[in-house]
Amino acid sequence: MHVIASVALAVFLVVTGIAHFLAPDYFRLLVPAWLRRERLLVAVSGAVEIMVGALVLLPGGRRAGGWAAAGLITCYLVSHVDALRRARPDRPRLLERPFGAVARLVVNVLYIAWAVAVARAAA
Repeated sequence: MHVIASVALAVFLVVTGIAHFLAPDYFRLLVPAWLRRERLLVAVSGAVEIMVGALVLLPGGRRAGGWAAAGLITCYLVSHVDALRRARPDRPRLLERPFGAVARLVVNVLYIAWAVAVARAAA
């Protein structure tokens, strides 16, 4: 089962990383304005996701890749906590409303748990 979870995580990371380059405007919306340099952050995070996904895909790299994925996804908590801080019920987009912002945060924590499980299973 851990091989399926590892490969699924690797594919998820690689596809999401590629999406950073195919739909950068969407990902730039997720970067808190106070961080600035949205274009650079989206490009760098996309490239890192692809590299980490490739590492997870390799059987010998799964442990390190799982921990790298957990660390990378943990960095994204900044974006989700900022979205929660700015959430308002009257916003047009669901992800900008309190429920949507909480959902983003919960899903992100589940991604971290997934990556940690992959790292531990590879040990």
